[in-house]
Amino acid sequence: MRNILLFIIGVGLSLPLLALEPSSSAKADPVAELKISDAIIFGVVEGITEFLPISSTGHLIIATHVLGLDAEVPLTNKQGNPLWHKKPTIKNPAGEPLTLKLAADTYTVVIQVGAILAVVTLYWTQLINMLNGLLGRDSNGARLLRNVIYAFVPVAIVGLSTSGLIEKHLFSVGTVIIGLVGGAILMIFVERRRWRHASIIDGHKDAADLYPTEALKIGLIQCLALWPGTSRSMVTIVGGYLAGLSPAKSAEFSFLVGLPVLIGAAVVKGWRSGPAMIEIFGLSNVLLGIVVASISSVLAIKFLVNFLTRHGLFTFAIYRILLAMFITAYFYL
Repeated sequence: MRNILLFIIGVGLSLPLLALEPSSSAKADPVAELKISDAIIFGVVEGITEFLPISSTGHLIIATHVLGLDAEVPLTNKQGNPLWHKKPTIKNPAGEPLTLKLAADTYTVVIQVGAILAVVTLYWTQLINMLNGLLGRDSNGARLLRNVIYAFVPVAIVGLSTSGLIEKHLFSVGTVIIGLVGGAILMIFVERRRWRHASIIDGHKDAADLYPTEALKIGLIQCLALWPGTSRSMVTIVGGYLAGLSPAKSAEFSFLVGLPVLIGAAVVKGWRSGPAMIEIFGLSNVLLGIVVASISSVLAIKFLVNFLTRHGLFTFAIYRILLAMFITAYFYL
């Protein structure tokens, strides 16, 4: 039954793509080739970096550039008709043509479905508890659901209101470098504070025990992750630290809070330009990316919980600084 439900969830998240898939005459062959190796690379990068505090967006922007999928030339279908990221409207008669870069950006968001399925698989019990809490059958699950909502709402509001500006002005290598370094500094500061003031971390405190104000503060901190290179996982874990959760429990709360964020992003992006993206890259490569992302996400989640329990965030901060130095040398020197 559980596998059947997971299958239904996966299909449901893919509906924006499947329901609006281009007609058979238009989708016979992809407009631009996405190699199987590219799909696998994207899936691995998304799956591993989505939950590690090292910025999935930052790594995917870099991967897009290295794989040569960041061209800004407007694309057309086999019939020569333009493909749209945003179709022309009365307010915007020019519209926004779909480019290879926008298609790749859409692809990297849509394959987050794999990361979603990984969390659902590993944290099925907590999700059922939250459902029972919604139905009034589990008080602990109700509190956990409340805290997930409080931590999700701020980033949903800010993200939806600024998504256009972020995509237009912040998706660049330079902003990723700033996000990586800034996030590393924050991680080092919070990790040192945790060790100096060990009493602020109550090892027995669960995410369901957070006060609504504490969950809301985590949601406000999560808004920092809208800057590419910062990492949603990282800022949510940091927020959990400051609220008194242990490293492992901070990570687990981060996974649960990430579910509505990832679902919302995948559905909105898939609905907006998913069909055109499929016409460019082909449906099989989208499904391959989702499968690879799901498998690698499961491995990354298990690794992160164990690693944080033993070592905390410091190692990831050092990695971010080294990665920023490498990216700077690669792109600017």
